[in-house]
Amino acid sequence: MSLSKCCVGSLILFFVTLTARADTVADWADKTTEIATDGPNTIRTMALVQNAVYEAVNAITLHFPQDRVDLGPTAGASIDAAIAAASRAVLLHEAPALQAQTEAAYAQALKAIADDPSRTLGVNLGGRAAADVLAKHTDDIGKIEPYRPLTSPGVYVPTTFPLGYAVAQHRPWFMKSAAQFRPGPPPALNSALWARDYNEIKAIGSATSTVRTAEQTGIARFWATALPDVHMGVVRSVAVAPGRDVTRNARLYAVVTAALNEAEIAVFEAKYHYQFWRPITALRNGDRDDNAATERDPEWAPMIVTPVQPEYPCAHCMIAATIATIIRIEAGREPLPGLSSTSNTAPGVTRRWTRTEDVVREVSEARIYDGVHYRHSTEVGNRMGEQVGALVAAAFRLP
Repeated sequence: MSLSKCCVGSLILFFVTLTARADTVADWADKTTEIATDGPNTIRTMALVQNAVYEAVNAITLHFPQDRVDLGPTAGASIDAAIAAASRAVLLHEAPALQAQTEAAYAQALKAIADDPSRTLGVNLGGRAAADVLAKHTDDIGKIEPYRPLTSPGVYVPTTFPLGYAVAQHRPWFMKSAAQFRPGPPPALNSALWARDYNEIKAIGSATSTVRTAEQTGIARFWATALPDVHMGVVRSVAVAPGRDVTRNARLYAVVTAALNEAEIAVFEAKYHYQFWRPITALRNGDRDDNAATERDPEWAPMIVTPVQPEYPCAHCMIAATIATIIRIEAGREPLPGLSSTSNTAPGVTRRWTRTEDVVREVSEARIYDGVHYRHSTEVGNRMGEQVGALVAAAFRLP
């Protein structure tokens, strides 16, 4: 009995898909995060890579045809080779100074793939996917750092530039503008809400706090990192769960990183719009806020080094809420696997959660324990993350 060309093509696609492990996407995402962290515009680079990976994988599997772009011939292409090639091409373009790390990771990946026409097809496809994604985003980033220190001629000011100012100038991929989700202003300094937040962080966020527990200190230390790998670890714990499909994982990482690109733009736009003071500044100037309930502490210092950027709203919180929103939408009615992650600021520690809400809540509390964010700021950051996550999930047609 003979098979029709249609059936043969379907069988080829089936077996090619089987040869790709679903966690190949997660493995390359880890490599990308590690490499991109040493380069400029980390989150944007991650988003470019993961969207190129998704385009390449989906072009082969046609799992989500409504999202497919025309990348030319794909029949028989190795998914693993396409993932590696797409990642390599974007990393070389976005972080050329890190070519050695990128090429080493790429060479290692190719060694695990049989050197045959399937690999060649996959490599070529990955390159085309990277070129397509990069072409779409050639004008979304500024060429200079536009921050201008505020001073009077001849007067010294601290010479460390704040972080993230240029990010707020990037062109969003999905938002109508960087200010689309800008929240209302932070609490008035003469309000009861401000006094609540001031006195809470004064007590629990101090480097010498006597009310912060050992468990809270451990949580604070875990989330003290400024690198995105601690958040992406939560995504990985979903991606490597049994039964996941390689295209679904590619889409998950594409949506998450694209949303984080939007979140970063939105949160820095809001931060530099309001330029609200950090706790270390506020606590040492508590006698100048026109609030009788905020007593000055001239020696107060936070548990961790304060990030060099305005306080409001909380970026860590927004990132956590963005990821949590996408994971919930992507899972639909399916039960979530156990969530977990590790952190470079808490070596040897793995934290675990059963719900995305638990992750978001822990990140919010951690930034208060750290002494760098007020409670109201964490709540606002969470709401912004939910809005951005929902927007980008809809753009990718997640059910």
